Amino acid sequence: MSNNFGYIDIILLAMIAGFIILRLRNILGRKTGHEDKYYTNFSDQKFKDFPKEEDNSKVNDILSDKLEGNQKREFLKGAEIAYETILTAFAKGDNKSLKDLLTQDMNVSFEEAINQRNKNNIKSEITFVGTKSTLEKFEKIKNNFFATVKFVSEVISVKRDKDNKVIEGNPDKIKVVTDHWKFSKSVLSKKPNWYLSEIVSK
Repeated sequence: MSNNFGYIDIILLAMIAGFIILRLRNILGRKTGHEDKYYTNFSDQKFKDFPKEEDNSKVNDILSDKLEGNQKREFLKGAEIAYETILTAFAKGDNKSLKDLLTQDMNVSFEEAINQRNKNNIKSEITFVGTKSTLEKFEKIKNNFFATVKFVSEVISVKRDKDNKVIEGNPDKIKVVTDHWKFSKSVLSKKPNWYLSEIVSK
């Protein structure tokens, strides 16, 4: 008889323990495996991983806070790739690639610059030696997130005329370039990508 009560006690304790574990999981949340991937989406194929639509509330909670740790490092890694990709595509006149990385307004500006360059028969070349980035500002305004990033890059950049003569830059010299870019992402959009929305003058 006492043995039966012992079994019942064990079952009750197990049920109580299970209930407590479930409550803690509901209160504290569960890891989804995407915690370090929320900020890395910049249209490039290697940045396609993103939480499913049902996880949007958790994404927004984190994004409304400051960006730090692994999430900050991953974001800046993606920003550097976007920065080099955009400038390389611009130099090549690759409007198709730019459309996936720019807001509509920025895309118009880039396209106009490329058309003007083509009209003047100017060729542009750029080669990246290295790029470092710093997150200057991160904020949420209404339904959009904005991240301002400072880029310091070492590049070889030249412009040539229709006769392939160098008219600007030096193909044998590395120069240091500093840019301040603002990226944006809509909270409401189902797309995970960030876009270049502004080139900040400083």
